[in-house]
Amino acid sequence: MATTNLSAYDKNALPDAKDKRIGIVVAEWNADITENLYRGAEKTLLENGVAKENITKLYVPGSFELIYGAKHLLNKNTFDAVIAIGCVIQGETKHFDFVCEAVSQGIKDLNLQYTTPTIFCVLTDMNKSQSIARSGGNLGNKGVECAIAAIKMASLL
Repeated sequence: MATTNLSAYDKNALPDAKDKRIGIVVAEWNADITENLYRGAEKTLLENGVAKENITKLYVPGSFELIYGAKHLLNKNTFDAVIAIGCVIQGETKHFDFVCEAVSQGIKDLNLQYTTPTIFCVLTDMNKSQSIARSGGNLGNKGVECAIAAIKMASLL
C-alpha cells in the first residue's frame, strides 16, 4: 500500500536468526532497484543475527530467471530460506503482464515443491518512481520486509 512503510518492524517479535542460512537471488535487470532491495535485505538479516557467511548471493539476468536461480539454490538443500529479488516496471507492451504472472506463479510453485520457503521480493510497479519509493525511498524498502518474512518462515521448519 502506498501508505505503508515497508521497513517498519518490531525486532523483538522476531525468532532467533543466529544460525539461519539465507540464499538471495538478485535480478540484474533494473539493477539500481534490485541492488537497493538486496542491501535492505542483507542489512536486516545481519541486524537480526544472520552471520554474513550464512548469506549467499546469486545473480540472474532478469526477474523471469529468478525461478531457475531460486531452484538452483533450493536444490543445494543448505538454506533455511531463499529470497527472490527482482523489479518489473510496466512498459508499453504486454511483456510486463507475462513476466509478472510467470514469476509469481513460479515462486508459488517452488513453495509447493520444496520444504524450504522462497520469499517473493519482486516489485511490480507502474513506473520507476514507484520502484524507487519501495526500494529505499519514502515508502521504505521491500527488501527489509522480505528479509523479515524469510526469518519468520525459516523458523517454521
